[in-house]
Amino acid sequence: MRVFVTGASGHVGSAVLPELRAAGHHVVGLARSDASAAAVEKLGAEVRRGDLAELDLLRREAAAADGVIHLAFRHDLMTSGDLAGAAEADLAALRALAGGLDGSGKPLIGTSGTAMLVTGGVTGRSGTEEDVFPDGGYRIDAENFVAGLAARGVRSSVVRLAPTVHSSLDHQGFIPIIIAAARRNGYAAYVGDGANRWPAVHTLDAAVLYRLALEKAPAGSRLHGAAEEGIPFRDIAAAVGRAFDLPVRSISPAEADDHFGFLGRFAQLDNPVSAAITRELVGWDPVRPGLLADLTEGRYGAVTR
Repeated sequence: MRVFVTGASGHVGSAVLPELRAAGHHVVGLARSDASAAAVEKLGAEVRRGDLAELDLLRREAAAADGVIHLAFRHDLMTSGDLAGAAEADLAALRALAGGLDGSGKPLIGTSGTAMLVTGGVTGRSGTEEDVFPDGGYRIDAENFVAGLAARGVRSSVVRLAPTVHSSLDHQGFIPIIIAAARRNGYAAYVGDGANRWPAVHTLDAAVLYRLALEKAPAGSRLHGAAEEGIPFRDIAAAVGRAFDLPVRSISPAEADDHFGFLGRFAQLDNPVSAAITRELVGWDPVRPGLLADLTEGRYGAVTR
């Protein structure tokens, strides 16, 4: 397949490109800078210069492809607190990509996050792929748009990624931000009793899931990129403390924003999720090390911010 990938040089994209090429697919990667273009080319993909704001370009590339994987996201807006702006930019890009695929039966894989299950109202149990919410929430509108493309003749699916997509490729994700906060403040922290749980997935396992979604996910499906169902946040903090020889302590909810920055609210989410349906539906079998192993074994040792 000729596969058009946005976010091709990013954390997840840098694993998805080799995974696709190893399976025999021809990859065209979107790159908005010289550095990104060089990274995409080094990974063996064809470079297409542009960015998410160039909607006509997105539509043309989607029409020329046999499938699309949408990984790009305006993280600069998210980290600055403009969640609405980031979500609007994502939805605009998805509409453009869909415009090039209408009625084709070709796959379009969008990206969401398991944290939206909590904002959607899932509490007290593990979220599943069958949890769906009405429009009107961060990431929810984009997810529903992608799933709804099945009615327009697109084999669409959404990968809900765990908040911790971890590996030595991870330089700007949530774990580096948590590590940076610990080093800046002189201690690793969790909020309250730290019993709230975060799911996790290794970057390379996530890349396999995107390939499987491209190749076989049914139209309108939602998939969970979560190899580990839920790790207590206090265990994550303890692993950071061990890895960087820092004390570990509990902080109050009122202190969370000062310690974690924009992640203060996310650090308090209880977000256990199941990926049982995903494993059965597309044959996904994650085999890479878990999050605590990645932290304890020093794979984040070079992280600085």
